[in-house]
Amino acid sequence: MAANPETFDVPALADRLTAGDRRALARAITLAESTRADHRADAVALLELVLPKTGNSVRLGITGVPGVGKSTFIEAFGLHVIGAGHKVAVLAVDPTSKRSGGSILGDKTRMEELSRDGDAFIRPSPAGKTLGGVARRTREAMLLCEAAGFDVVIVETVGVGQSETAVADMVDMFLLLLLPGGGDELQGIKKGIVELADMILVNKADGDLAKEANWAAAEYKKALSLLRPASANWTPQVQQCSALKGTGIAEAWAAVGAYRAALGPTGEIAARRAEQARAWMWSEISDGLMAEFRAQDGVKDQLAALEARVVLGEITPTTAARELLAAFLGG
Repeated sequence: MAANPETFDVPALADRLTAGDRRALARAITLAESTRADHRADAVALLELVLPKTGNSVRLGITGVPGVGKSTFIEAFGLHVIGAGHKVAVLAVDPTSKRSGGSILGDKTRMEELSRDGDAFIRPSPAGKTLGGVARRTREAMLLCEAAGFDVVIVETVGVGQSETAVADMVDMFLLLLLPGGGDELQGIKKGIVELADMILVNKADGDLAKEANWAAAEYKKALSLLRPASANWTPQVQQCSALKGTGIAEAWAAVGAYRAALGPTGEIAARRAEQARAWMWSEISDGLMAEFRAQDGVKDQLAALEARVVLGEITPTTAARELLAAFLGG
């Protein structure tokens, strides 16, 4: 890389990245997350260079209600997976600070033991305004982690409440962590999130909560039995674990293996990734068109005024949109 920290030697960065250089991986993700036009061009070029080295990981999405212990689980799970001979990357999307725009939870401090392991890579990224608590460039970061040799990539989301479909649409398997308790708690969880789950894990199943966790798991199994599985080859599982005690972690990893064994040979995982790539392309087109739309001089000249008139009820949103589109297409 060049000496100037604002410029990138893309071929050199690609070489270091594919050689497993962790600092190069961190720098590559920083490049991918940059909104500068020249950096975006470099990021696209970098991804093209490393693309042949991608696609060989287990891609997992993990979400859960606040306080469920996602980071504690991921640390215990990640250490177990590393012990099984794998390299684990965690893309932990933190809530965004409204003041600085940066991450406010600091996953490296919440996964201290995992972050010190040479076979682990943890990257907290601010969620920003992206739905689902997923940083806009999380997909690119996943590919970069794969190119660097990490064969298990975990995306941890902010938590239940936003559109978790964003996570399910970029991973092979979607895990939902829940707290002991059923019934009332189940009613508070959006049905759509449960429908997305390939596995439900009831965490904190230890001590005084062990009995309650058993009951909760039974309730969630009943709930899942009322839903049609997304795959004919896999029925979503419900398991219990205690990330703090380390129990149920091996079983959770075994379930991931069972899932891949069930869907891999049928071509379902490959088909899912192909559809995700297609959707990603259209998302990029949509985002690119919106950026061009807002930057066009004819639109910029009218946008604020038309927005104000819509807010005041002086003009319908449809009419305002038509005028702005006319200005864009005519410009």
